[in-house]
Amino acid sequence: MTTFGLDGISRRTRAVSRSISAENFTGAKSGGGRATKGTGAVAASRLGPGWKISPSIDIAAGETAVLADIEGPGTIRHLWCTTDPHTAWRGTLLRMYWDGEDDPAVEVPLGDFFCNGWNTFSQVSSVPVAANPNGGFNAYWPMPFRRKARITLENLTAEKVTLYYQVDYELDEVGDDASYFHAQWRRSHPVPFGEVHTLLDGVTGAGSYVGTYLAWGVNSPGWWGEGELKFYLDGDDEFPTICGTGTEDYFGGAWNFDVPGQGYTAYTTPYLGLNQILRPDGLYRSQQRFGMYRWHVLDPIRFSEDLRVTVQSLGIGPGQGNGLPHRYRHTSDDIASTSLFYLDAPSCASRPATPDLLTLEVD
Repeated sequence: MTTFGLDGISRRTRAVSRSISAENFTGAKSGGGRATKGTGAVAASRLGPGWKISPSIDIAAGETAVLADIEGPGTIRHLWCTTDPHTAWRGTLLRMYWDGEDDPAVEVPLGDFFCNGWNTFSQVSSVPVAANPNGGFNAYWPMPFRRKARITLENLTAEKVTLYYQVDYELDEVGDDASYFHAQWRRSHPVPFGEVHTLLDGVTGAGSYVGTYLAWGVNSPGWWGEGELKFYLDGDDEFPTICGTGTEDYFGGAWNFDVPGQGYTAYTTPYLGLNQILRPDGLYRSQQRFGMYRWHVLDPIRFSEDLRVTVQSLGIGPGQGNGLPHRYRHTSDDIASTSLFYLDAPSCASRPATPDLLTLEVD
């Protein structure tokens, strides 16, 4: 296995580097820049072959594009993409299939996979995910496969989506202890009063939970982020093994993300952040919306049998009178979650239903 990080850069391996894009659909050696037709053909008409003739693809309404179809063994190292229009971020579904499985290990709206779930750009400057102006999406999660890797993007919208993309990968042996990358998306719109939002449920096997992104829309006045994230591991029933102390605490913040005199304050760090704060505009955007991520890269949550993850929709209400302090109260917020984990199997038996466009919709 290749060792990565700065120490690994200087080490020789038997891996070979390959890349798939609209300029080289198969990733073949010496296969780049050979296009004679494509979305850039008119702009490059006076330049000839090799001059940006096929920099992107168009995905028609209702169609699914195959972005990569790779024979293994190997490991995907980097994904980059951008779309026109940006509304495609919640109108397309990114899927990844490992080793010939019919069921995807990854099925997530494109924007949410890159921590931009509200169809509005937000900078993300983390180690495994970077979102850069204006909609340049990058992911560095290692994605090993032993026989085959397939990546698709389905356009659920009623208009054409133009996609620029690149899949960088290595062909090399994959160790017996390497697990498969998975991502699941769920939305509670809203969370039923007094209940919790489920991020994962019924995941069986051995693996590690490595990341959470939440697109959180607030439906009640007051502070909204008292809810605890809970991880039920290896047979946990009513009570979890890992229980946080509040939503903002889990994402590395404190005291309501509120800097006195400044209010909600965004931050993006290598492993956690409140990357997006969308404030009401006094007209049609009546509610506050937030985007936040936490990557369990240095602190993965290991499980050997099964895993379930939930978060409470919980806020703070006014004081109870008679000198009593404020009280916690149930809320019914709009919570969309993307959960990232590695599993010892290329597909997961427990998957949420594939969302339709109305389920994904952002007003």
